[in-house]
Amino acid sequence: MVSTGQRSSLREALTESAPSATGQPGAVGGGKTGAAAASKPAGGCENGKQVDARFVEFIDVEKRYGHFHAVRRLNLGIGRGEFLTFLGPSGSGKTTTLNMLAGFERPSQGVITLDGKSVDRLPPYERNIGMVFQNYALFPHMSVADNVAFPLSVRKAPKAEIGPRVIRALEMVKLERFKDRKPTQLSGGQQQRVALARALVFQPTLVLMDEPLGALDKKLREHMQIELKQIHEMLGVTIVYVTHDQSEALTMSDRVAIFENGAIVQIGTPDALYNEPATAFVAGFIGENNALDGIVERVDGNQCLVALPTGLTTTAMAIGDIRPGAAVQLAVRPERIVGSGEQADNRFRATVDGRIYHGNHQRLLARLPGGQVLTVKIGPDAATPAGETIDLGWRTADCRAFPAGVAPDDNTANTGSVS
Repeated sequence: MVSTGQRSSLREALTESAPSATGQPGAVGGGKTGAAAASKPAGGCENGKQVDARFVEFIDVEKRYGHFHAVRRLNLGIGRGEFLTFLGPSGSGKTTTLNMLAGFERPSQGVITLDGKSVDRLPPYERNIGMVFQNYALFPHMSVADNVAFPLSVRKAPKAEIGPRVIRALEMVKLERFKDRKPTQLSGGQQQRVALARALVFQPTLVLMDEPLGALDKKLREHMQIELKQIHEMLGVTIVYVTHDQSEALTMSDRVAIFENGAIVQIGTPDALYNEPATAFVAGFIGENNALDGIVERVDGNQCLVALPTGLTTTAMAIGDIRPGAAVQLAVRPERIVGSGEQADNRFRATVDGRIYHGNHQRLLARLPGGQVLTVKIGPDAATPAGETIDLGWRTADCRAFPAGVAPDDNTANTGSVS
């Protein structure tokens, strides 16, 4: 773990003599010097510090390729120092949005601002943005130190400053002893850290990451998630991260924006998205989920009674426009389904089909009358043989009913804001 003192010294070391987005020394993006310190940032307080809730803004931004809408009317604010993740399946618009912010794509409509200034017509190299890609994009003929020094060289930093700043950046990612090696002499995780040091060494106002851990194995990927989060907390730099891996997004992010069909369908903290999904898509994409189809029989305030195809009924929280007679999709997390003796508003008999062992827990496959199979999270030592009949249930508050077949509307504003 990184101590408070280490965080402070590393942040100060990297910001020393670093250029701002306008090329002026001292006015470092994400720091407390220059104009950023002179004016009180808007956006309130987060974790005891002031937050500029409009450090990055997308205002009515669209991206079209012919008749295809890659991004639909996006309005999004990103706070200074925030770690925001764009999460969604392939083709959902998350990478296109990142590329517009980086300057690799131009919006078909709308405005993108960085620190209050429009960047729509600025080329990528004038935006003072660090980039980390999935393939690392390191120069194989250069040493690790020369790779990290490259952004400083092209910005014509004084030669006397380059060496010390490179060493400090490599110390931050714990690779200073490998400074003379070539990238091919490093592991995948080490190469990823070199790419991260290179993206941070010139103290950018913003760091964009496009699937940077995609090429790593599971164990190394999980380790790097923790390292990235610690580096973010250490430096306070603003990070926008793209991934299709929901566990990665939940581990590292301050907020997560869920993309579907070119639109943000929900944005919020990881725990809010997991516990209070706004759509069936979000419920299914974030974490594990049991999906049940049904028809609404009755609506009572924010709750409804739903009939399942098997003739069973359950009460659920009504999310969105839920009316009697409407088709809905129910969502229940595996860990929210309980056995006999535990509190539940809805009770069912089920037959055990099998178990899946996960080390610290098991996934029980339980078949309801009529054939619907539920996944239930149970303890690692529970012994429930296949064919046994068991009692299952869940609370109304743990079952959410969403309108069936709802998709983003072309005419609906696509909005995410800091809250």
